[in-house]
Amino acid sequence: MSARKVEQESTARHPRETPDLFGHREAETALLDAYRSGRIPHAWLIGGAQGIGKATLAYRMARFVLAFRNPKSSQVQHAPTLRVDPSDPVARQVTAGAHGGLLVLERGLNDRGVMRTVITVDETRETISFFGSTAAVDGWRVCIVDTVDELNPNAANALLKILEEPPQQSLFLLVSHAPSRVLPTILSRCRKLLLRPLETGDVLRAAAAATDIAADDPALTEAAAASEGSVGRALSLLGGDALKLQQRTAALLATSSERRSA
Repeated sequence: MSARKVEQESTARHPRETPDLFGHREAETALLDAYRSGRIPHAWLIGGAQGIGKATLAYRMARFVLAFRNPKSSQVQHAPTLRVDPSDPVARQVTAGAHGGLLVLERGLNDRGVMRTVITVDETRETISFFGSTAAVDGWRVCIVDTVDELNPNAANALLKILEEPPQQSLFLLVSHAPSRVLPTILSRCRKLLLRPLETGDVLRAAAAATDIAADDPALTEAAAASEGSVGRALSLLGGDALKLQQRTAALLATSSERRSA
């Protein structure tokens, strides 16, 4: 792995640290409209290809709900997007992973310090105490599951139980790379929000924002063009052998197509 790729991977921002969303305006508007209606579904499944901004949208929604707890307030009713200023106290707490109203279920480390392959039932059961607590924070409580695909069977069943009887002012944002594989009983309790791959320009801007690499950097431009609409893929291609392989494959396919047309 090149030094540049190592540096890029170490500096790419986590979705909770990303204040801006590139693309997905229709999906963002759907969440905003549902919230300010005062009748928002308690659970959303945000699905789509890996690396296109699903978790970024989930954290963006969480910040907005936690910052503006009254959906009928003027800030919510007149908000053009879900953006919360990064200097807002709620935004700073979410970035630090320290907001009492937000629970994130994601793969953690095992006793040996190795990343688990699944989200465990014990981790998922944290939702019971989280939503049952009244001391931590008033108002909304939000749970992001990143990703629901990684719940083991027992964890999926534990999540289902709380989705079946959601507490008041609870919001679940379930991220999925493969919505069709999610447990049908979980799917049936969620409003589905499917995201499409990004336009190349949005990939370029998002990747630049995630890494502090200039948007006109040639390597970043090439990676965005080869990303198939995924910021995550563009970042993985940056500075590595994968981008060269992608370019060679594309060239071979183009040559083969030309020969068949001749």
